[in-house]
Amino acid sequence: MRHLASPTSKDSKKPKVSLGKAFKTIIWPKRKLVFIGLILIVLSRLASLVLPWKSKALLDDVIPNKDFDQLYSLLTIVGIAILVQAITSFLLTRILSVQAQYLISELRAQVQRKILSLPISFFDNTKSGALVSRIMSDVEGVRNLIGTGLVQLVGGTITAVISLVLLIKISLPMTLFVLVPVSIFGIVALKAFKYIRPIFRARGKINAEVTGRLTETLAGVRVIKGFNAEEQENKAFEAGVDQLFQNVKKSLTATAAMTSSATFLLGLASTGIMGIGGYYIMEGTLTTGDFISFTLLLGFMIAPIVQMSNIGSQLTEALAGLDRTEELMNMEPEEDAEKRTIQLNNMKGALVFNDVSFAYEENKEVLHNISFTAPSGSVTALVGSSGSGKSTIAGLAATFLNPISGEITIDGNDITKVNLSSFRQHLGVVLQDEFLFEGTIRENILFPRPNASEAQLQNAVKAGYVNEFTDRFENGLETVIGERGVKLSGGQRQRIAIARAILADPKIIILDEATSNLDTESEALIQKSLTSLVKDRTTIVIAHRLSTIKKADQILVVEAGEIVERGTHESLIEKEGRYYELYTYQAKI
Repeated sequence: MRHLASPTSKDSKKPKVSLGKAFKTIIWPKRKLVFIGLILIVLSRLASLVLPWKSKALLDDVIPNKDFDQLYSLLTIVGIAILVQAITSFLLTRILSVQAQYLISELRAQVQRKILSLPISFFDNTKSGALVSRIMSDVEGVRNLIGTGLVQLVGGTITAVISLVLLIKISLPMTLFVLVPVSIFGIVALKAFKYIRPIFRARGKINAEVTGRLTETLAGVRVIKGFNAEEQENKAFEAGVDQLFQNVKKSLTATAAMTSSATFLLGLASTGIMGIGGYYIMEGTLTTGDFISFTLLLGFMIAPIVQMSNIGSQLTEALAGLDRTEELMNMEPEEDAEKRTIQLNNMKGALVFNDVSFAYEENKEVLHNISFTAPSGSVTALVGSSGSGKSTIAGLAATFLNPISGEITIDGNDITKVNLSSFRQHLGVVLQDEFLFEGTIRENILFPRPNASEAQLQNAVKAGYVNEFTDRFENGLETVIGERGVKLSGGQRQRIAIARAILADPKIIILDEATSNLDTESEALIQKSLTSLVKDRTTIVIAHRLSTIKKADQILVVEAGEIVERGTHESLIEKEGRYYELYTYQAKI
């Protein structure tokens, strides 16, 4: 059974995004909006202090003197303050929360762009579902930086400071008594945030693993059902979900400890204030209005502090997500602008491998000193046992991989110094397990050239013999094929892939088992279209069906990462070597 990877201690040692760095890269570019938000929250918090401030006047002046005029003016002032609070609250949400969501969408686009710029090896080692999680989830916490979270933190600080000043003005001894438990709570909160951040960082990793596994399960549902393995997959997913639950439980426990300590310590402060305030009132050194104002202001000082603990957790989660995003954004892209400077403006497609070796893992070569020339417009066929290195050679020719030694040239230029975009716009690839996108047949064929004319599209459709089966479909080319083309047969999917390559009109074509999924009738049709496709184009063909490559200009027999034979079909048959063995074995079958 496959298991989800658990986060390692290495995570905590990786460079972390500080609040200062987040401020510089995310908040500062949006400083005008943040500044407006700060003004609004200051207005809101000042307006909220009007009620406790006026409570003293109500109890000490208005009620004892039965001053109705002052009562009306007091109510008017309090009413205006409440209206200001309501308006500023709406504007805060409208301006900052919307801007935060816009920033999230921008960051998602940047991360997706970055991921697509990474080399094929990165995707070979990373689950697609995990990448989806990193694009969609890791940047979510940004809303707490640019949105109301950070502004509330600042606003809460302002409110607490103003309230503290007013509290000192009313009674210094009572204020000093309150500051002791508040300080203890601050120390507890700081310790808790330090503990929580690695938990949030690990949660992002676990969430990505669980999402990746779920995506893989749904994509392979036919295999799962075919082997009656539903229960096995259920258990694997449940294990991942439980891992996520354990992580959440840790963070909730830490947060609950903070909240509980806040409730206890601040409750102690309130109880003490009742005793001290009651004593001062009986002594005549504190008025009832002063006591009520102090109690209300104490609430306004304590509430932001408790709220800050919650906002602090949100900011910690945001920074943990940004840690992972930063890690991704710092990866080296496939296209090295400083190194890959050669632009192929008029590519002819002459490909040369000169003493090329390659290894997927260090000290484990899979190709050894491969050398061959594929002249412009020629067809080079690669044959050999499964795992011999044929697809690796094709991957190197397509620039999906880079050699560890030796040199590959295109039109005489070192392929590792060629701008990838200028090369790949002249490249066409048809794979054994060809990938089709969810959508219509038309959309899949038009994928390499969305703006191609109807005539060009129809030419590709006919050349790939796609019309042979679409003419039987009720919606023709507008037929929706389902995810990965599940509603089509293997042969039909392959013909769409070949039509797509024909429409791309490339100079170099990589055909990896392009006819492997075809029945005999379909193969005969495709062989005709391939003859048209490879004409005047440099073609690398990987084929197990040796009958399909008899007309190749050269055939390379690859075994254990080396070229053991080379020549035309006829010359290799005459040699009666490895190719002869493979060909005669297939002929018997």
